Amino acid sequence: MMTDPGSEWLDEEAGPLVRSYALTRGRTRPTTREGFELIAIIATVATPTSPSPSIWPEHLTILELCARPLSVAEISAQLRLPLVVVRVLLDDLLDHGFIVVRHPEQESQPFNEDLLREVLHGLEAL
Repeated sequence: MMTDPGSEWLDEEAGPLVRSYALTRGRTRPTTREGFELIAIIATVATPTSPSPSIWPEHLTILELCARPLSVAEISAQLRLPLVVVRVLLDDLLDHGFIVVRHPEQESQPFNEDLLREVLHGLEAL
Protein backbone atom coordinates (compact mmCIF):
# COMPACT_ATOMS: atom_id res chain seq x y z
CA MET A 1 0.00 0.00 0.00
CA MET A 2 1.44 3.40 -1.03
CA THR A 3 1.48 6.24 1.45
CA ASP A 4 1.84 9.94 0.84
CA PRO A 5 5.43 11.23 1.09
CA GLY A 6 6.09 12.45 4.62
CA SER A 7 3.07 10.67 6.12
CA GLU A 8 5.37 8.21 7.89
CA TRP A 9 6.25 11.09 10.23
CA LEU A 10 2.63 11.66 11.24
CA ASP A 11 0.55 9.54 13.58
CA GLU A 12 -3.15 10.36 13.19
CA GLU A 13 -3.76 10.10 16.94
CA ALA A 14 -0.50 11.50 18.28
CA GLY A 15 0.30 14.12 15.63
CA PRO A 16 3.80 14.91 14.35
CA LEU A 17 6.39 12.43 15.56
CA VAL A 18 9.58 14.42 15.00
CA ARG A 19 8.76 18.12 15.40
CA SER A 20 9.26 18.40 19.18
CA TYR A 21 12.60 16.63 19.00
CA ALA A 22 13.68 18.91 16.16
CA LEU A 23 12.61 22.08 17.99
CA THR A 24 14.86 21.25 20.94
CA ARG A 25 17.73 20.03 18.76
CA GLY A 26 17.44 16.69 20.50
CA ARG A 27 17.66 18.10 24.03
CA THR A 28 15.23 16.79 26.61
CA ARG A 29 15.96 19.17 29.48
CA PRO A 30 17.28 22.68 30.07
CA THR A 31 21.06 23.01 30.29
CA THR A 32 20.92 25.59 33.10
CA ARG A 33 19.90 24.89 36.66
CA GLU A 34 16.63 26.71 36.04
CA GLY A 35 13.76 24.27 36.44
CA PHE A 36 11.05 26.39 34.84
CA GLU A 37 8.31 25.11 37.14
CA LEU A 38 4.77 25.48 35.81
CA ILE A 39 3.92 28.54 37.88
CA ALA A 40 7.17 30.44 37.26
CA ILE A 41 6.50 33.74 35.51
CA ILE A 42 8.44 34.53 32.34
CA ALA A 43 8.91 38.08 31.06
CA THR A 44 10.68 39.36 27.98
CA VAL A 45 13.46 41.86 28.75
CA ALA A 46 15.14 42.05 25.33
CA THR A 47 14.66 40.88 21.77
CA PRO A 48 17.20 39.88 19.14
CA THR A 49 18.45 42.85 17.14
CA SER A 50 19.71 40.73 14.27
CA PRO A 51 18.94 37.26 12.90
CA SER A 52 20.62 34.44 14.77
CA PRO A 53 20.82 30.78 13.80
CA SER A 54 20.20 29.81 17.43
CA ILE A 55 16.91 31.75 17.68
CA TRP A 56 14.06 30.08 15.85
CA PRO A 57 10.51 31.28 15.11
CA GLU A 58 9.23 29.50 18.23
CA HIS A 59 11.68 31.50 20.34
CA LEU A 60 10.43 34.73 18.78
CA THR A 61 6.82 33.70 19.45
CA ILE A 62 7.66 33.15 23.12
CA LEU A 63 9.29 36.58 23.29
CA GLU A 64 6.17 38.17 21.80
CA LEU A 65 3.88 36.29 24.20
CA CYS A 66 5.98 37.22 27.22
CA ALA A 67 5.90 40.95 26.52
CA ARG A 68 3.08 40.53 29.03
CA PRO A 69 4.47 38.18 31.71
CA LEU A 70 3.07 34.63 31.52
CA SER A 71 3.52 31.42 33.45
CA VAL A 72 5.38 28.51 31.90
CA ALA A 73 2.08 26.58 31.81
CA GLU A 74 0.36 29.39 29.88
CA ILE A 75 3.21 29.56 27.36
CA SER A 76 3.00 25.82 26.78
CA ALA A 77 -0.77 25.99 26.30
CA GLN A 78 -0.66 28.96 23.94
CA LEU A 79 2.09 27.42 21.80
CA ARG A 80 0.41 24.00 21.90
CA LEU A 81 3.79 22.46 22.61
CA PRO A 82 4.73 19.89 25.25
CA LEU A 83 6.07 21.33 28.48
CA VAL A 84 9.47 19.67 28.01
CA VAL A 85 9.89 21.49 24.68
CA VAL A 86 8.85 24.85 26.13
CA ARG A 87 11.31 24.44 28.99
CA VAL A 88 14.19 23.84 26.57
CA LEU A 89 13.17 26.82 24.41
CA LEU A 90 12.93 29.02 27.53
CA ASP A 91 16.38 27.82 28.55
CA ASP A 92 17.75 29.02 25.20
CA LEU A 93 16.16 32.43 25.70
CA LEU A 94 17.44 32.71 29.27
CA ASP A 95 20.93 31.79 28.10
CA HIS A 96 20.81 34.68 25.58
CA GLY A 97 19.48 37.11 28.22
CA PHE A 98 16.14 37.69 26.46
CA ILE A 99 13.92 36.68 29.38
CA VAL A 100 13.79 36.81 33.16
CA VAL A 101 12.19 34.22 35.41
CA ARG A 102 10.26 35.11 38.56
CA HIS A 103 9.50 32.34 40.99
CA PRO A 104 6.46 32.35 43.26
CA GLU A 105 7.16 33.64 46.73
CA GLN A 106 7.53 30.98 49.37
CA GLU A 107 5.47 31.53 52.49
CA SER A 108 7.43 31.47 55.72
CA GLN A 109 5.01 28.84 57.02
CA PRO A 110 4.37 26.30 54.26
CA PHE A 111 0.96 25.27 55.60
CA ASN A 112 -1.79 26.45 57.88
CA GLU A 113 -2.49 23.84 60.56
CA ASP A 114 -6.11 25.00 61.03
CA LEU A 115 -6.77 24.69 57.31
CA LEU A 116 -5.30 21.18 57.24
CA ARG A 117 -7.47 20.19 60.22
CA GLU A 118 -10.59 21.50 58.41
CA VAL A 119 -9.67 19.54 55.29
CA LEU A 120 -9.17 16.39 57.35
CA HIS A 121 -12.57 16.83 59.04
CA GLY A 122 -14.17 17.41 55.65
CA LEU A 123 -12.65 14.22 54.26
CA GLU A 124 -13.72 12.24 57.29
CA ALA A 125 -17.29 13.52 56.81
CA LEU A 126 -17.40 12.00 53.33
